[in-house]
Amino acid sequence: ADAYTDGKYDDEKPEHDVTVSDFKIDTYEVTVGRFRQFAKAYPGSKPAVGAGAHALIEGSGWVSAWDDELPATQKELTDFKTCDFNIRTWTYDEGTQETYPINCVSWYVAFAFCAWDGGRLPTEAEWEYAAAGGSENRLYPWGEEAPSANPALANCSESEHSTHVPVGSHPLGAGLWGHLDLGGGLVEWVLDGYDESWYSGAGSSCNNCANLDSTPEHRVVRGGSYNHLYLDSYLRAASRGAREPSTDADVSVGFRCARSP
Repeated sequence: ADAYTDGKYDDEKPEHDVTVSDFKIDTYEVTVGRFRQFAKAYPGSKPAVGAGAHALIEGSGWVSAWDDELPATQKELTDFKTCDFNIRTWTYDEGTQETYPINCVSWYVAFAFCAWDGGRLPTEAEWEYAAAGGSENRLYPWGEEAPSANPALANCSESEHSTHVPVGSHPLGAGLWGHLDLGGGLVEWVLDGYDESWYSGAGSSCNNCANLDSTPEHRVVRGGSYNHLYLDSYLRAASRGAREPSTDADVSVGFRCARSP
């Protein structure tokens, strides 16, 4: 169910029922170090058709038409040439940034990583379930306290305001089950295509569901980022965003993976 404040925002409403089967979701956003292992295996780490599927959602795996959206070679994957050098977290050689969250990855690369890692991208419903503490329906992952009142809760515009922060640096902002950086840090790719009227339509009563539009103009991102100035709004558990899935230049975007228990 959505946790939201009055007037924020139409694409989150109406408040709705969500049922998700048992799942696991990463405690942390995917780090540079984890991504480096994927890159070392690339292009052998590209997904096969159907890989990375949610076992209970038919048609949620990799689609062959997406193959051309992936970099062709390891060099292309690790060039990060469209990403601001000063703000990106990737380094060509292992160094001090291995525990920083990887940014500037497209939705397709994030999907491919999770499939290679034995998991999948979380559905939007799963991500919000973790962030809102399930039936506790929390306003923020950590509870009710606004991040503007306590910037120690998250990497946000009132605290580090930087991508160069190790994952898990804000233990006060942990969710109900110990997940970190669900608010602040980077916004995170999820499986779903973005539809501003999803919750008043097909997603209004969600039982292990996802918006599986295979060619949406935008994919959903969740969680708010280090760079959001209106942090009390965008770091809420219910806050939704959208990005073009092919974008690989957005320094505020990262991801975490989900998997079966």
